[in-house]
Amino acid sequence: MTQTIEGTDVTEAAVRARVDRLLTEHADDDMTSFLGAQFDAGLARMDYPVGHGGLDAEPKLQEIVDEALEAAGRRYAWNRNPMGIGMCGPTIVARGTDEQRARFLRPIFTAEELWCQLFSEPGAGSDVAGLATRAERDGDEWIVNGSKIWTSLAHRARWGLLLARTDPDAPKHAGVTMMAIDMKAPGVTVNPLRGITGDSHFNEVFFDDVFVPDSDVVGDVNRGWLVARATLGNERISIGGGSGGASGFTPDHLIKLLDASPQAVNYVRRAGECIAETHTLRLLNLRRASRAIAGAEPGPEGNVTKLLVAEAGQRITELGMELAGSAAVVGQAPKLLRSYLGNRAMTIAGGTSEITRNTIAERILGLPRDPLLK
Repeated sequence: MTQTIEGTDVTEAAVRARVDRLLTEHADDDMTSFLGAQFDAGLARMDYPVGHGGLDAEPKLQEIVDEALEAAGRRYAWNRNPMGIGMCGPTIVARGTDEQRARFLRPIFTAEELWCQLFSEPGAGSDVAGLATRAERDGDEWIVNGSKIWTSLAHRARWGLLLARTDPDAPKHAGVTMMAIDMKAPGVTVNPLRGITGDSHFNEVFFDDVFVPDSDVVGDVNRGWLVARATLGNERISIGGGSGGASGFTPDHLIKLLDASPQAVNYVRRAGECIAETHTLRLLNLRRASRAIAGAEPGPEGNVTKLLVAEAGQRITELGMELAGSAAVVGQAPKLLRSYLGNRAMTIAGGTSEITRNTIAERILGLPRDPLLK
């Protein structure tokens, strides 16, 4: 595989050589420094632009990077900055300015600046376009007022990708604008919400006269819905790729429970189905990734993997709970119990399964739009 970029051939051999050089020259670096060097070498994401963490290359070449770094114990841990890596970073690549890419992408990848996504509101959950948070222009700044809810990792985030209404007289999907917002700015209040697992993973966020410079607007003013679609597409791809899932419970964990269960013979068929499904979804996601084009808005196909991965996660953890029995409940299998509870949310997070099925029906299968949603 060869790709010519600005006079440079990007081949599998060239990528392997870059990774080898990275591992040799930065063997003693701490993880943050190593990730910075990885970004500077164009090995953060192969499909990112040259100079911004990538090589404008085929996404499939990233597998070479990831496998080599994993073998060396240096592979990127997605949970260092899940919203930044999975959703906000790709949106800035696709819709942001060169200045924004230069400012934000490297600290996103190194996780020196965590990000969150500020879309859902108390009155606009799955119906994101029904948002009420407003941003009013004041010279070369915007003044933001409103609130968001179910915002994952807002309590830890340094930056957020905010969707706000900037033209209240425009139609529902028009008159909204995307902007990067400093989560430490005066007027931003974050209140953690405790979930069923006992964690405070998501939050409610309030904005009271928060100033945002015009330079932090991502995409065109009043055309933020186009940017939001890219972000939502990246979110579903991220979840569909397993990076956004709550499973943490793998086929290997299931096999260990099966080996230890005296009732294993009654569960072999279901276990086989779950394991086969997990591996099939991994291959489906690799196929999707191989078709990705740098800078292009993610297509509706991410909804398929998001839907399947979310529901598969529930099936495999439900089977695990049956096999573990009381051991899961009394704390002898904490990973399983947390995964089981966490997966209850995955058919809601990033768009409910019902909304996802509607999107698949309309945008992939070409079926007519639900008359109640027109």
